[in-house]
Amino acid sequence: MKGNIHSIETFGCSDGPGIRYIIFLGGCRMRCKYCHNPDTWARPDTFQSKEAAEVLQDALRYRDYWGAKGGLTFSGGEPLLQPEFLLELLTLAKAQNINTCIDTAGEPFTREAPFFPLFERIAEKTDLFMLDIKHIDPEKHRALTGRGNENILDMARYLAEQNRPMWIRHVLVPGINSDEASLRATAAFIDSLGGAVQRVDVLPYHTLGVFKWKALGIPYELENVPTPDKQMLALAKDILRAGDR
Repeated sequence: MKGNIHSIETFGCSDGPGIRYIIFLGGCRMRCKYCHNPDTWARPDTFQSKEAAEVLQDALRYRDYWGAKGGLTFSGGEPLLQPEFLLELLTLAKAQNINTCIDTAGEPFTREAPFFPLFERIAEKTDLFMLDIKHIDPEKHRALTGRGNENILDMARYLAEQNRPMWIRHVLVPGINSDEASLRATAAFIDSLGGAVQRVDVLPYHTLGVFKWKALGIPYELENVPTPDKQMLALAKDILRAGDR
């Protein structure tokens, strides 16, 4: 089976435990206003088409660097948009006893077929899910990303039901999801997931990807939004109990 690959990072240090080989899969249906990889939104024919076995073989050249905790992270774009290809990659990786992580916004999730049976098998072969919660309010989430969040929150609940390890990530954007009420609602939801949540990371909004928007000719709507100051970031980390749990 072939999949659409956007890019590869051979030495990632912040996309899962240890040193990670990160495979960025192409395609995403969300249109997050602060996305730093809008080039992953492009049509499938703009990406590299590779077989799962070829992708894994390339990754294995770097295995000596991963150590005891490292491994493969599947990111994007949105890796769950290619569930069959992702499942094949995970199956090949687990056959080699490789630690696996999926970095996802959860947007494709549904408990309906044909996606859900595939997702159940994907979850069985995934050691860690890194799940982005962009906004807890469904309408504000839609305004921020172009999509609702009901199914995303349901994915988090499903993973918690199955006791699948999760790291929750929350990008803090001043004036959009930085208010105390939104943060406390987000914290309450995360707490409801119980012990499946192993870590919470609060990531400060940044503009490092704005040049990509300009290169693609896409208007950047958050041009005048500042990065969060230390006080705002500290408050968010305190409310969300950021760090290991």
